[in-house]
Amino acid sequence: MSSPPAPNGIHITDIEAAINWWRARSPSPDGVTLAAPLRALAEVYALLVFYAQDECDATTMPPKAHEAWLAWYASTPDTPCIAICSTSQGDAVCKGCGRTFHEVQHWTEMSPPAKRACWRRITESGEAWRFNRYAERADPAAPSAKTAAASKA
Repeated sequence: MSSPPAPNGIHITDIEAAINWWRARSPSPDGVTLAAPLRALAEVYALLVFYAQDECDATTMPPKAHEAWLAWYASTPDTPCIAICSTSQGDAVCKGCGRTFHEVQHWTEMSPPAKRACWRRITESGEAWRFNRYAERADPAAPSAKTAAASKA
């Protein structure tokens, strides 16, 4: 069994996602030069690959890389909640979103790296209803029930 992720660990896949987000946001003007946030994140990514690590510590990350990662993080959905919480019915793990009771209760106090670790775990598992039975509730492009009801009126 693998050990739980570090509370301040940022997974390499999140660094890669942040790099891709910044690449789309600040493309290279000449195909070679990188914007400062990209350079900062690329350095962290390269070191993770070189040292065969899958996480970096957010508390020791270079400030510019951390700022760039936080900008990407702010563009992602905050919570996996789909408004079907079975923890309120006594389940230890929510059937709707896949978070534990503790994660649901303490979500607003969790750090961005801890939230991303939770997101990574539930996404890899894929068992929560947000990924199957009620996937449309998790789709930001799908109209909400409120919007659908308003359009019928």
